[in-house]
Amino acid sequence: MASTFNTQYPSVDDLRELARKRVPKFAFEYLDGGCNEDVSIYRNTADIREVKLEPRYLRNFGSSDTSTEIFGIKYDAPFGIAPVGLQGLMWPNSPEILAKSAFEHNIPFILSTVTTMDIERASELTEGRAWFQLYNPVEDHIRNNILERAEAAECPVLVLLCDVPTFGYRPRDIRNGLALPPKMSLKNIIQILGKPRWALNTLKYGQPTFETLKPYTPKGLNLKQLGKFMDQTFSGKLNAERIKPIRDKWKGKLVLKGVASEQDALDAIEMGFDGIIISNHGGRQLDASESSIAALQKISGTLGDKIEIMMDSGLRSGPDIARTIATGAKFTFMGRSFMYGAAALGDQGGDHTISMLKTQFKQVMDQLCCEKVSDLPNHLIH
Repeated sequence: MASTFNTQYPSVDDLRELARKRVPKFAFEYLDGGCNEDVSIYRNTADIREVKLEPRYLRNFGSSDTSTEIFGIKYDAPFGIAPVGLQGLMWPNSPEILAKSAFEHNIPFILSTVTTMDIERASELTEGRAWFQLYNPVEDHIRNNILERAEAAECPVLVLLCDVPTFGYRPRDIRNGLALPPKMSLKNIIQILGKPRWALNTLKYGQPTFETLKPYTPKGLNLKQLGKFMDQTFSGKLNAERIKPIRDKWKGKLVLKGVASEQDALDAIEMGFDGIIISNHGGRQLDASESSIAALQKISGTLGDKIEIMMDSGLRSGPDIARTIATGAKFTFMGRSFMYGAAALGDQGGDHTISMLKTQFKQVMDQLCCEKVSDLPNHLIH
């Protein structure tokens, strides 16, 4: 384990509980919550944990190798940090904390269009290894400029988001005023005063803003005007016509995130995507959706040899990563788990969480007597 591993918090659940104590309620609920009645968020993890793996104790086993190659890049483990919006709201400076840790541990970090660090800073911290997730602009010139910035930043992979045709109905955020435009109520201010470390760090690093989007945002907008600007400038609706100019312009690898059906996976192959991330947005968009692992089981069974298949949503541990790889994903991503770590342990949160998950995952591989990540499907109990 890395020297920053804190033995008081050996699980994501431990980190979540500490994060809850350190972050104002409105910000923690934005991180922690799903949509509607939270059915999907709980189903995601529960269904992953129905997957069972079979050890092979009497084979000639040497040691396990957790490294994994995807898109020609070799990473130390088959998991990375998923894109998360408004990270600096949940813990100040958290995208920088996580980007640095991802680079040091040689795992991928995906920067969201709507998080609180810009493309250029992500590239600087990761020496051009950060992936970028594009929330597609309505106007072509903004889209093209963002793509040019991502190319100049040497991002190896562009991730195109497809699962936000509308914003999820999130009762906690509605109560807390965290829609766009956000409203800072007296209740929220009282919550901030009760979390002095969060408040002091926010003063140190400044009020969180959409850093990548600053060049396109008119100066002097109030919060209401900013909300209207965002609604007018971005649209989550995608189709072949809107994807084609992105595929034509982007020279690197192109990934579609939010795939939840076999038909969308087939369409992604037809449209020239290099990979897909099967996801239901962490249970934050459609409470009536099936779990991501259920979608993975269907899609990987028929298309696993035709496109690189990855998955996020619901993973919380090393065994969860192993279960997902065994089910047919080549790679996995987690968002909340890393944000809990950053909020719980600040500057040490990224190193701690990655070290912990690496240790958990390797223990599972050693216990299964599985030498390579690509062999995990051979241990799946059908």
